[in-house]
Amino acid sequence: MTDAVRSILSQIRAHELRMQSMQPAAGAGIAPAGDARPSNAIGGTAPTATDFQKTLNSAIDSVSKAQNDAGALQQAFELGDPKADLARVMVAMQQSQVAFKAAVEVRNRLVQAYQDVMNMPI
Repeated sequence: MTDAVRSILSQIRAHELRMQSMQPAAGAGIAPAGDARPSNAIGGTAPTATDFQKTLNSAIDSVSKAQNDAGALQQAFELGDPKADLARVMVAMQQSQVAFKAAVEVRNRLVQAYQDVMNMPI
């Protein structure tokens, strides 16, 4: 696995941990009727599809933000803004490129996993 993919995966895991820490502790009270999440074997709650969707959307948004920031910094450099030096522009562009490549790699792995599941004999 490349460093970029590991970086994105660690960011996704960190985001998941932050989201879990924001939720009330298990056993702190009775869950509302609309919050019927299945529990896993460890005793916690199993992640739902919306958790994965939120995590994936967050990762895509961060890639988009990195690309937009790099583009804005590049444009500022081209217009002669003294705050936008060449080194910052190049670093921002490389960061957005690495983030995009990692997102594409994650997408490719998800598609491959989906195809593997769909090709399994029943």
